[in-house]
Amino acid sequence: MSAAVLLAVIVAAALHATWNAILKAAADKSFGSVLVAATASVIAAVLLPFLPQPAPESWPFIAASCLCQTAYFTLLAFAYRLGDMSQTYPLMRGTAPLIVALASGPLVGEALALGEWIGLATISAGVIGLSLIGRMNASGRATVFALLNALVIAAYTLIDGLGVRRSGAPIAYTLWVVLIPAFPLVAWALWRRGGAFVGYARRNLGLGFVGGFSTMTSYGLALWAMTHAPVAVVAALRETSIIFATAISAFVLKERIGAGKLAVTAAIAMGAIVLRLA
Repeated sequence: MSAAVLLAVIVAAALHATWNAILKAAADKSFGSVLVAATASVIAAVLLPFLPQPAPESWPFIAASCLCQTAYFTLLAFAYRLGDMSQTYPLMRGTAPLIVALASGPLVGEALALGEWIGLATISAGVIGLSLIGRMNASGRATVFALLNALVIAAYTLIDGLGVRRSGAPIAYTLWVVLIPAFPLVAWALWRRGGAFVGYARRNLGLGFVGGFSTMTSYGLALWAMTHAPVAVVAALRETSIIFATAISAFVLKERIGAGKLAVTAAIAMGAIVLRLA
């Protein structure tokens, strides 16, 4: 993996942790999730007319990814409503790369080297450690939603890893994947609590655009990296976002981060280093 690809994935990780922290801090997690998706969609709509469009063979992947992205935002809101970010974020983001690695061989045709498997196993061990440390104070329902979302994350990662390579236009592919899922999410919010959502959006529009820009740019960088490196490796390295998320949880959200969580977060970082060196 080149230095440019590595840097892109690390920046993607930091941006991903940032917008998740914005969502976790939101007074209404469901509205926050919809607002982030909506603002990202607005940015995508402005940019798309000026870009080369994805090849026709990539559109079935875009459609499948959009369905998964809609489910992702919904499950994310439930997970953050029921549990701490320091509990749910590592479960979602750390379990997904292992699923991707196990499935990428038969589905994508990418066989991983021994060192890459060691890196993935180290990351997974760190995730299991985080879940065990938090078990006494964790919400069981939050854990269920987080693990369900890990499956969704793995699904859209594999779909987009295949789709973006067929698109010939990674930026436009990303923007379509960002644009479309916002429509059912906004429609749901307006149908259920229209006045309340409009008021929430007005009060939090600035943070919404920060979150929307962060999620769009984060995923765009990851998809671009997948055109230059194995999908499973990019997916795993992107989960160094767990390190940024832990720091944000401690210093911004003021959640309690003990020595045990710091130790297993360091293990996740070591796994990422092993992947880079493999």
